[in-house]
Amino acid sequence: MKKYSALKEIQALISQKQLTLPDLLAYYFKQISDNEHLNAFNEVFFYSAEVQAKAVQQKIAQGTAGKLAGMVIGIKDNICYKDHIVTASSKMLDGFVSPYSSTVIQRLLQEDAVIIGRLNCDEFAMGGSNETSYFGPAKNAANPELVPGGSSGGSAVAVQADMCLAALGTDTGGSVRQPAAFCGQIGLKPTYGRISRYGVIAYASSFDQVGPITSSVEDAALLLQVLAGADDNDSTVSSLAVPDYPARLNEEKKQRIAVLRETIESDALDPEIKAAILKSITNLQEKGHTVEYVSFDLLDYLVPAYYILTTAEASSNLSRYDGVHYGYRNTDAKSLTELYKLSRAEGFGEEVKKRILLGTFVLSAGYYDAYYQKAQQVRRLIREKMDNLFRDYDLILSPVAPTAAFKIGDNVQDALVMYLADIFTVLPSLSGNPAIALPLGNNIAGLPLSIQFTAKHFEEDKLLAFSQAFLK
Repeated sequence: MKKYSALKEIQALISQKQLTLPDLLAYYFKQISDNEHLNAFNEVFFYSAEVQAKAVQQKIAQGTAGKLAGMVIGIKDNICYKDHIVTASSKMLDGFVSPYSSTVIQRLLQEDAVIIGRLNCDEFAMGGSNETSYFGPAKNAANPELVPGGSSGGSAVAVQADMCLAALGTDTGGSVRQPAAFCGQIGLKPTYGRISRYGVIAYASSFDQVGPITSSVEDAALLLQVLAGADDNDSTVSSLAVPDYPARLNEEKKQRIAVLRETIESDALDPEIKAAILKSITNLQEKGHTVEYVSFDLLDYLVPAYYILTTAEASSNLSRYDGVHYGYRNTDAKSLTELYKLSRAEGFGEEVKKRILLGTFVLSAGYYDAYYQKAQQVRRLIREKMDNLFRDYDLILSPVAPTAAFKIGDNVQDALVMYLADIFTVLPSLSGNPAIALPLGNNIAGLPLSIQFTAKHFEEDKLLAFSQAFLK
């Protein structure tokens, strides 16, 4: 069976009776088995996926199937699915069975997607290489000695290695876009508030967004259409109407594109990525788009502001994991205080503990004004600067990551190097804008390269239509 890159191919074959959904699921199960060494899945939902596939196949035969009938999708292991284990790739939640389903899972199932399993990620989505997972690192299918990116590394690898058609990840500071870039896939971070976070294990609540990783823009558009929209369970979700994203994909328009000069001229940017982006800029100009370089003088403040704010929110969000309510519990503690200390010390990994400590520090008396409040002010300046740019331009162009995928173990011990790898992805996260990572061919070593486009708030329709034309 060949690799399918879009749902429409699968749906066409099923309608022509050349393929059945149970057969397709069996193919993906074999792909997962053959690629077990990549460690993309924390668990495969053999039983529930087979039950779903048979039920959806019947619906297809009856003509009552939903928009996603034929889509086999994996979910990041921080998205709750009723009666299934969810761990956020942490010892703290090992074996925890979710008592309810997240809104995104409900909407997938309503439109007849088949959920094949939960995918490896950095612990509590904290990391940029998938190396902080309690279940070990996921590995890049292009070269298993390399990281797949993070934190949604397993989601990107699963699509890259044809273990499912699409996957859901979460993007706090680049955790959908960067792994998609490292694995040669399409990764979309929607506008903050476009998709409900209900039932998604929180890292930093004012940043977290669910986003799809796919092989085609069409599937990204379709998934966004299904997942987006108001939700009574999440007060931060926008009540704006959800456009018909797939229907607008062919609306080709000449765009005014701003290139962030400091990102292209950054010393950290790999020369091959820079060359590929410059070539793309020339192609865009030849196609009639207006491309202009602009200055973004706040670039040096992005990573510090991002890590102060997200770790502060993480220290608050993760306080609930105390060995009492749920999660890992030390059984040797002699007092309540000791129970808290030992359960958290043993249940959390090193990176998570580091971020909790940093977040607690910046929120503490005497440091709140100097760090947290200052970072909030910087975030406001960033948002205003982005809004000003979008008065003159339709899209902003920048790299996704400074390098292609790097070796497992190379950077994980150097927190500063790892955090600075987010330098280009945290901008849309701080400002709340939608952004997409698009494949840009391979480098000399055969590793995927990528480019990032950012749009105005809630203009995913224009971003997706542009992306469709860009990849033609």
